[in-house]
Amino acid sequence: MNERLTDLRILVVASFLMLTFPTTEAQQGDAPVIENGSNVALEYTLSLTDGSVVGSNVGEEPLTYTQGGKQILPALEEALIGMRAGDEKKVTLSADDGYGQVRDDAFREVPLEQIPEEARHVDALLSVPGRQGNIRVHEIRESTAVLDFNHPLAGEVLTFDIRIMSVE
Repeated sequence: MNERLTDLRILVVASFLMLTFPTTEAQQGDAPVIENGSNVALEYTLSLTDGSVVGSNVGEEPLTYTQGGKQILPALEEALIGMRAGDEKKVTLSADDGYGQVRDDAFREVPLEQIPEEARHVDALLSVPGRQGNIRVHEIRESTAVLDFNHPLAGEVLTFDIRIMSVE
């Protein structure tokens, strides 16, 4: 008799909890997960190993992409598979999985007169029509400039703090 009373109490408490705190779709596992073809919206903060933040859209418009569409770094895309709206994750990518290592063959020496005067200083960024991304002035010499065609984040370990906003 005592055991039946205990079972009845458990049933009453469980029923009360289910009515008071209904499960959401995400808790039920019915919410869509990120898989190839999913349209995903996310917030991110990108930082380097020294802790410096180099990019973030938190509190702004979410980044949207199609999973499998090669619109974001492949290793990041892979790390997001299976996540749902509301999920958060820290993803760290090696330089090889990010923008690659710094390549020596991506440095070019050009005559100084080919560089606009206002850009004749180290770390100036140049853009060239028809080329995606900037070119960084690495060094200024007497009559030449050394340009760095590497991606600005080449050679860096990247840490993304991700929050999935929606998955469709």
